[in-house]
Amino acid sequence: MTVAVLTAVTGAGWESRLVAALENGDSGLAVVRRCVDVADLLAAVATGHGRAVLLSADLRRLDREVLGRLAASQVAVVGVVPVGDEQAERRLRQLGIGHVVTAEATTVEVSAAVHRAIEKMSDRPGHVVGTGDDGEREESVNGLAGLQTTVGRLVAVWGPTGAPGRTTIAVNLAAEAALLGRSALLADADTYGGAVAQVLGLLDEAPGLAGAARSANNGQLDLPTLARHARQLTPRLRVLTGITRTERWPEIRPAALEVVWALARGLAELTVVDCGFCLEQDEELSFDTAAPRRNGATLTTIEQADLVVAVGSADPVGLQRLVRGLSDLREAVPGVDVHVVVNRLRPSVVGPDPERQVRSALERYAGVLRATLVPEDRAAVDAAMLRGRSLAEVAPKSAAGQAVSRLASELLGVSHAPRRRRLRVRT
Repeated sequence: MTVAVLTAVTGAGWESRLVAALENGDSGLAVVRRCVDVADLLAAVATGHGRAVLLSADLRRLDREVLGRLAASQVAVVGVVPVGDEQAERRLRQLGIGHVVTAEATTVEVSAAVHRAIEKMSDRPGHVVGTGDDGEREESVNGLAGLQTTVGRLVAVWGPTGAPGRTTIAVNLAAEAALLGRSALLADADTYGGAVAQVLGLLDEAPGLAGAARSANNGQLDLPTLARHARQLTPRLRVLTGITRTERWPEIRPAALEVVWALARGLAELTVVDCGFCLEQDEELSFDTAAPRRNGATLTTIEQADLVVAVGSADPVGLQRLVRGLSDLREAVPGVDVHVVVNRLRPSVVGPDPERQVRSALERYAGVLRATLVPEDRAAVDAAMLRGRSLAEVAPKSAAGQAVSRLASELLGVSHAPRRRRLRVRT
């Protein structure tokens, strides 16, 4: 059966030779349209032309969003690069294109690559990253072909609406990991009201996570680039600040975040991501697979995470929201591993023996048998906020800080020891 193929190559003298060879040979491929740009390519795909596309790395505006739309339309992608052009091949790999041939490839080789790409597309519908064979998946995810030297954990810090203290827990969890001698990366992926930069006194306009996401979307993100986007706060702690204005949320695309988080595992032993509260699937936009989704950043992060730290506030309203939120979380991402943290524990709003009251409520209404309870420590938290520092730096013996320190020790699998020194001064 002949496979209908599209081409999308710009400024390449070898395209005509390749098309002629495919048309004159017995390759099993038929070039049905030669697209001049991305818009032309997407229009051809939308009208049902083509089962596969041959494209080049220099195609203007080629990014992961375009590849996502091709995947959603079940169009397989094969990259074509000039002989010896390692940079072009590297970019295609970083974009997630697992099948790449050279411009001098024979029609048999091109046909084989197209059929492998179609087969993989059928096996994993809608999947963009890692569609290749024989280890190509690892290379396309890393974009580095072996430079990833560690495989760190990714922890998503999430909580229901109502400001239960997600950012406070995320910031101090990452700081405690650094204090325990582990490399840590703190990222702000809250598309509604990210505040990591403000909490840490970083009021600059650095691109942070948005810059890393843009690089990933364009196929230009690798470990050194990610490290440049992540500001070094202390010798073991880096920070990817969030968007400076909430209307910039479309810059944090889910497909790009998958790459950022995959690379983050190679940059730090523990990556802590401060997520937004909303888990809605944007059902009104579900008919349009290309439409941006504001909650996509949170949902993608939770799906990629090894553990979700679900933060709730220790008051009747906060606990009710937490119980309902846990149900929504498990429905949105089935099988997610959750560790519950109840913040601002105090008897004044819960009653006598607040720890027993909260644990009893969590077990009865949410089936949670084990949780970390963080005592109310307003003076220490306010002092840290005022100075733009972590609790470990400002109040190393605070009750809240010690609770988060125990949680960090548990997540990293190390024994918890009483605090003896402060975190090193940031650089």
